[in-house]
Amino acid sequence: MESSSDTFGKDDSADAKLQESRVVTEEEWLQKWETNNIGFHNEQGHPLLKKYMDIFLDGRSGLKICFPLCGKTIEMKWLADMGHQVVGVEISESALKDFFTEQKLSFSEEAIPGIPGKLLKSTTGNISLYCCSIFDFSSAITGKFDAIWDRGSLVAVNPCDRKRYSQLILSLMDSRCHCLLATCLYDPSKHKGPPFYVPDSEVKHLFGKSCDITCLEKVDGLAERPKKWGLDYFWEVLYLLVLK
Repeated sequence: MESSSDTFGKDDSADAKLQESRVVTEEEWLQKWETNNIGFHNEQGHPLLKKYMDIFLDGRSGLKICFPLCGKTIEMKWLADMGHQVVGVEISESALKDFFTEQKLSFSEEAIPGIPGKLLKSTTGNISLYCCSIFDFSSAITGKFDAIWDRGSLVAVNPCDRKRYSQLILSLMDSRCHCLLATCLYDPSKHKGPPFYVPDSEVKHLFGKSCDITCLEKVDGLAERPKKWGLDYFWEVLYLLVLK
């Protein structure tokens, strides 16, 4: 592990500006789910979460864990099966229903007081998935969290909304919260995103005042999907964020 200040040396400010005006609408995200254009979904779960599970949980049991922009990620089932309380937030109702169907879990539906959307809750009570805009979600609805798994969330949020998003994440963190954040690095002149290019300097800009940031690992992720985008390199970077 290393401090994020030692991670990457190059000036990435010019690269970051290449995508700053790019906007993906909620309708476009919903269309991706409706047409099953979900190459971002990992059928096997994320190997970095498995690898760093001990750091994520920090020896604690019965945690309340947040999955922002959760889609139908199977890691929610893993952690619920370990005895944790899982809360996901996702705009696509079909993604959330697919999660329950694919994991063979029964669920109920109810309104969310005070905001547009609905809550889909497992009948076992330990998985609560909020179908709403991430920006309508807040700690007023669920309280704060002991852990947050942000894979595919910050990199999916429009660059113009990152500051707002980071403030939301910070507001959801309890004092001992461990947030694992996965970002990606590539040549943003060759791919417009999403996933968006989020350099180390941006992570520090968004979270550095409030959090101690540790870079846990930088992994070569140049698989078939990034190659189809015309990329010749693609790195996934995993950070641990802990409130100062």
